[in-house]
Amino acid sequence: MTMAVPKTPRIFNLDRLKTPIGTALLVTDDDGVLRALDWDDYEARMLDLLRLHYGAVTLRDGRLPHELRDALSGYFKGDLDRLDEIKWRVAGTPFQQKVWHALPKIPAGTTMSYGALAAKLKVPNAMRAVGHANGSNPISVVVPCHRLIGANGSLVKYGGGLERKRWLLRHEGVEV
Repeated sequence: MTMAVPKTPRIFNLDRLKTPIGTALLVTDDDGVLRALDWDDYEARMLDLLRLHYGAVTLRDGRLPHELRDALSGYFKGDLDRLDEIKWRVAGTPFQQKVWHALPKIPAGTTMSYGALAAKLKVPNAMRAVGHANGSNPISVVVPCHRLIGANGSLVKYGGGLERKRWLLRHEGVEV
């Protein structure tokens, strides 16, 4: 399935936030809504995802809204519920949207297998499609793709690297 992307270039703001697991790249729109969160060592991946979802994109330096910066900083300091305060918006296929909106419903401190999420979305045979949608998630951490694991409990694939996934899960209280 192909995605319809806007013909006119999108302009988003880019800021950075130092975290215990590296510098986060944060992309917001002019309304201060989060559009992407990735890591400085995965900037090329983030740019590819932005182009995939929005077409031509220009990033300009811009400051994060203080509410967004405070919520993310709070999360990394241990106040896990702060992620719920963050407004985010993503473009994607209807199926991707369904997966991405289901991810924040997985509580911090818990994990779910790709197959279990597929079953919860009432598409029990779509665990690979769930995995592909999860891998195309442009908003790491806030749309918590790190909470999906293999059916056997193993850590599998994370756009920001498995060490970050392991750290995020431990930070949220999951034994890995």
